[in-house]
Amino acid sequence: MDPELLELQRQLEAAQSARSSVRLSERNVVELVQKLQERGIIDFDLLHTTSGKEYITSDHLKHEIKMEIKKQGRASLVDLSDTLGVDLYHIERQSQKVVSDDPTLMLINGEIMSQSYWDTVTEEINEKLQERSQIALAEIAAQLHIGSDLVISILEPRLGTIVKGRLEGGQLYTPAYVSRITAMVRGAARGITVPTNLPSVWNSLQQQLQEMHGASGVSVEGSFFQSIFNGLLKEGAVLGSIRPGGQWTPAVFAHAQKESVDAFFSQNSYIGYDMLQKLAIPQPKQYLEARYPDGIALDAVFVHPSVVDMLDTAVGDAIENGHWIDSLSVLPSYISGPDATKILSICPSLQKAIKSSKAVVFGESCVFSNVFIKGIFGRLEKDMDSFGIRHNVGQGRSVNMNLGSEHKAGSGQYSEGKDLVDNDTSSAGVSSDRGSKKKRGKGTGSTKGGSLEKDDDNRESIPVKSKKAHRKNKDAGSSGDVKHGGKKSPEKMKEENTNIFPDELIEQKVLAVAPELEELGGNAERRRNLLDNLQKQIDEAVLDMQLYEKALDVFEDDPATSGILHKHLLRSMGTPIVDKVLITLGKDSKLKNGMEVEDGEEEQVRLSTADRNSLVKDLPGALSLKAQALIEALEGKRFDSFMDALRDILEESGLTFKKLDKRLERTMLHSYRKDLTAQVSSENDPVSFLPKVVALLFLQAYNKALQAPGRAVGAVITLLKDKLPASTYKVLADYHSTTVKLLALQAAATDDEEDCTSDRMREKKEDLEERLMPELKSLVLGTSKE
Repeated sequence: MDPELLELQRQLEAAQSARSSVRLSERNVVELVQKLQERGIIDFDLLHTTSGKEYITSDHLKHEIKMEIKKQGRASLVDLSDTLGVDLYHIERQSQKVVSDDPTLMLINGEIMSQSYWDTVTEEINEKLQERSQIALAEIAAQLHIGSDLVISILEPRLGTIVKGRLEGGQLYTPAYVSRITAMVRGAARGITVPTNLPSVWNSLQQQLQEMHGASGVSVEGSFFQSIFNGLLKEGAVLGSIRPGGQWTPAVFAHAQKESVDAFFSQNSYIGYDMLQKLAIPQPKQYLEARYPDGIALDAVFVHPSVVDMLDTAVGDAIENGHWIDSLSVLPSYISGPDATKILSICPSLQKAIKSSKAVVFGESCVFSNVFIKGIFGRLEKDMDSFGIRHNVGQGRSVNMNLGSEHKAGSGQYSEGKDLVDNDTSSAGVSSDRGSKKKRGKGTGSTKGGSLEKDDDNRESIPVKSKKAHRKNKDAGSSGDVKHGGKKSPEKMKEENTNIFPDELIEQKVLAVAPELEELGGNAERRRNLLDNLQKQIDEAVLDMQLYEKALDVFEDDPATSGILHKHLLRSMGTPIVDKVLITLGKDSKLKNGMEVEDGEEEQVRLSTADRNSLVKDLPGALSLKAQALIEALEGKRFDSFMDALRDILEESGLTFKKLDKRLERTMLHSYRKDLTAQVSSENDPVSFLPKVVALLFLQAYNKALQAPGRAVGAVITLLKDKLPASTYKVLADYHSTTVKLLALQAAATDDEEDCTSDRMREKKEDLEERLMPELKSLVLGTSKE
């Protein structure tokens, strides 16, 4: 070591060990320091400690503050004041300088914290997070004694680096947990097929998580689910649209909406607004107008332009041939009077005819050619000639011939005018058969125009008053004329002229000339209601039959069982619909011909073959042939042939045969499965239980609905052998054999049966009820739930 340095150390040690001959008191030291400060020898601040016995410089205080922070990474100003023995005021001033000089430090809420401290803390948080998968920020804030906002500001820049997790909605999650929640959200969103409120879905997922984690699990906020869902939507992992309020419409539903609307509209050339409302389409009228710009929006339905073309052709044909037509007989049944008026108003042929005074509209739906009307007037004028009053008309005097203004159809006033007349009066008339919609392009008006040229001998005579009465009236009239200067007043002349024919008599004469106008009465409305009711029943029955028909394909390799099933469907499902169709078409034919029929439902009526053949004979032409073919198919052996015959007669009669598409089939099968499962679960009769449980097992195995009679159950069970677990099949086979034995014992039992037979029956029944039925229910319903 340097000798000079050694010498200095020696001198310092000697000075320290030497005794001072002069000692200063604390007061002298204070005064000395003050003198040094006054003379400027001490040119820096000296701070007093809280004890008052020590001085400390600002630089040294800052140094000690830094040292304290370095020890723990975090220091409270209050704690520093106690530890360093310096007044809090000085601590705060120097701490602010320390923090301002060092960017790695921060002063928050009376505490100085270093970045290294937060790095250490976040590492500890990350370790805990990986152990628990999720941590609430409130829990972290409570442990660190800081606010949640500060926790967020500390964690956010360290996410993905020190902290391996995701911060969302007041919770901190691990990537694995986020992936798990994402999978749940994605699965739930993809599983939704109808418009759904997302908050309700998030509530369901929260309940599911709580059931999985129990009380220890942290409740996931709905905002976290929503955030993940928004991310999936943005990525295209889920498809659809979301409206304010969390209303989610999946793309599959929107696609199904579009397909349903397109399919129905293309097949039927119309669609009702109520159907769109059932499909959850708001503002259906505006939706259809935007989707089909060429379509026509009516009050109740939206129709294709072909409907107008069809009516225009029929109306033009009726006007050209001098006939009349009720547009409701041409238009589909779903179009009512006001909508028929609107369609008529845009028919080019009618507008042209009205402008040229070739046609006139009565009521809401009836179009009469002027040729037809003039023919009726001509016949009535001939009747007036027989009374010698032709000159009244010839002289231009008005005769009240409203052509049935008081007619029971309420068909409105006659007008050769330019606009639709008296549209507020209702017309329920149907001038021709509603059937054969495929022939609507050809005029559908009355073809009885030739009746105007019948011999006058067939006309009815008009009753007249006796000569005495006539004379009396004449004398009274003469006296009145003399009294008033020998001239009748215009009002009296008008009254006499307008009362020549009572309205009832005019109606009788018009119907005598044109009996087809009788259809404008209540029969037409009854026909429409009759066929509409039949259509509703047919729609349901036809879909059910198509659903059960699909199961027949499974038994094509077993001709015996296949034949049994075909005949069973013909008898159980075909017979009721055939009887309903024949009875309804028979009523419709009578109403069309002006005959009265009794109102009433014949749903429970079961016709014999002779009854059906009798009804067929009363049907007109082609409809009769189609009906006969339907009866032959009903008595045949193939259900598919019967369905073809049913389709033919429905088309011939103007009714529709609704096809079963895949989407509707899935819906019906789901409903059928649910209903059948409930029946199996609640059934207590051991014999009735067997066909139901066999149908449910067949549905589970083949996803098809089956209707099988008792004698085919054994064959169905054999077919299911390879489709069922061995344990289930064994119980099912035992159940079937025991049921067969029970039924055989019941069939052989007589009033004088022996006790042993009764005991055996009781034994079989108890075996079914107490052992086999509960076991089979458990096996089948457990499989159904899965």
